[in-house]
Amino acid sequence: MIQSIPLKKLAASPRNVRKSSDVLADLQLRADIAARGLLQNLVVRKGKRGKFEVEAGGRRLAALQALAEEGTLPESHEVTCLVIEGEESEVREASLAENFQRLAMNPADEAQAFASIIEAGATPEDVARRFGLTVRFVEGRLRLASLAPCVFEALAEGTITLDMAKAYGAISDVERQAHVYAELQDAWYQITPDTIRRMVLDATVRGSDPRAVLVGRDAYLAAGGRIERELFDDDASESWIDVALLEDLAHKAMEEAAEKTALEYGLAWVRPTLGNYVSHDLVEGLGRLPCEPAPMTEQEAKKLGELEADYDRVAAVLEDEDSDEDEVAKAEQELVVIDRAMRALNDRPPVLADELKPEAGAFLVLSRNGEPTLVPQFYTETEVIADEGVVEAIEENGPANPKGSSLSQRLLDELAMQRRDILAIHLANDPALALDFMVFTLADADGHEWRAKKASTLVGSVASGPVTGFEAKDAPASAALAEFAGSLDESWRIGESDVERFAQFRALSDEARSAWLGHVISRTLIASLACEGERSVPMHEALGSLLEIETAHWWRPTAANFFDRVAKARTLEALNAAGGPELVSRYAASKKAELASAAERIFSGNFIGEADIKERAQAWVPSIMRFAGAEEVEPVDAEGDEPVSNVTADEIAEQAA
Repeated sequence: MIQSIPLKKLAASPRNVRKSSDVLADLQLRADIAARGLLQNLVVRKGKRGKFEVEAGGRRLAALQALAEEGTLPESHEVTCLVIEGEESEVREASLAENFQRLAMNPADEAQAFASIIEAGATPEDVARRFGLTVRFVEGRLRLASLAPCVFEALAEGTITLDMAKAYGAISDVERQAHVYAELQDAWYQITPDTIRRMVLDATVRGSDPRAVLVGRDAYLAAGGRIERELFDDDASESWIDVALLEDLAHKAMEEAAEKTALEYGLAWVRPTLGNYVSHDLVEGLGRLPCEPAPMTEQEAKKLGELEADYDRVAAVLEDEDSDEDEVAKAEQELVVIDRAMRALNDRPPVLADELKPEAGAFLVLSRNGEPTLVPQFYTETEVIADEGVVEAIEENGPANPKGSSLSQRLLDELAMQRRDILAIHLANDPALALDFMVFTLADADGHEWRAKKASTLVGSVASGPVTGFEAKDAPASAALAEFAGSLDESWRIGESDVERFAQFRALSDEARSAWLGHVISRTLIASLACEGERSVPMHEALGSLLEIETAHWWRPTAANFFDRVAKARTLEALNAAGGPELVSRYAASKKAELASAAERIFSGNFIGEADIKERAQAWVPSIMRFAGAEEVEPVDAEGDEPVSNVTADEIAEQAA
């Protein structure tokens, strides 16, 4: 029977079948109840001491109780309930039926409902507030309501997906939407949101478009395609009018290329796309197969060893204080050539084991120059179980602009690892940013250039540095990282099984779990420097800017970690940046060891001198150690730090503040 029961007499039932929920959805429900009251009664059963246990409607009860706690509702608020009786199994069945027999609203129905409310005088902000939604969500549904009628009907009937409908909405011209929708009705190939978006945005296509280059002018004209040409147009700038025809011809060309590629590589399947990267919707539901870079031949390995020896030999010239300018210039040019040759040998595409090929597939994308290109990442339609339980993405260095270095390979590697620790301790203390970074990196892993350098390992493993066994024990960032790790709550580790450990981990406070989030994300960061070349990771510059990192607070140059390892001229440049020609003249005649020791004292601030020189010295770090944006410094060539004597004391003081 239906009965009104005071809220304070209602309690959640342990028999309610819903054990998990969604925080955002719960907030939306709370806002909806606050605006309109409870629209659906609770299902309850009599309990002990005059209480009623809510068997169905636990989320609504929680929302009502939260509203009572914040004072929106009184504790004596009457709640309409359906009181049921019966065996425990029957009660559980009622709870299951109430939760299970639900159908989410079609986006088209939501769009029409929101549009009707807006027409009645409400604003999108009003709707968002009363339904506990974001304004952006409401505006998105309103845009659906303004789609061409044929597109909107297809969404309502389920003929197209929500993502497809959004793709039609990329342009406000409903006639164009309807035209593209009609053109795609007879398409024999799979229609994706990307296909729709391209067609609605392209009323015409340039002759230089990758699809046009792929199909070819003659084939397009032979199929009945039309071309418009202005007085000064050439083959690249002329307009191809029949976009649907061009898409059809391009798909057929890509299908043919995919069949040939599958035979050539011995793959089970190769799926084509007219995009220049593999979008998420194409790989959804597929498992990634493990693959390794093509092995080096003996000759290649020998050549790489020779190049590494040459690199160290030439770098030694740069560190020698007795090297003259001509020798230094020649050495820097040689390093550019050696570095390029080394990376040409190391930059090898991944290959798939022969035994995996019968079930493996890949994607063929259309490059920007109109050529079908196989993306060397392989997938399977069956479940993949890797040796360690994780199938890792390929992590290859991107084809960065090769640059030489006037610092030794070992020093650059050590500096990169110390800079990584500085970024890591800041990221570890900002779990919100760490979470965003983690989610973005995982979401972005399926697309774009496969050779692009990854900003972190982000499969949970600790990133190793380029120097085995190196540890900057006296560096503040490294010490802070060790202290941070030592402060973590590890009480959950006592669980004997992973199920027990997981349960105990979930029982930790929000603060403790947030600390673990920052820790596990920060330890995946790879080593990088603010320079061009293979050590450059632009994502690290972006993170450093968001975290407003000032490297000088976390790393100071010493004789051991810098000045003893660079040419004398480099140390004098640093002195010039701090104190100008007068400071340089005091130490110009010093031997390298004496100069390095003096520079360590000066840049630590432990010397007798003018206050402004001390301030600049304590703010100075090599450009490759700075974080662009955070310290208003652009990445520089790894060949060295540019002279900064033209920077004023006020500007440096501003950066250090």
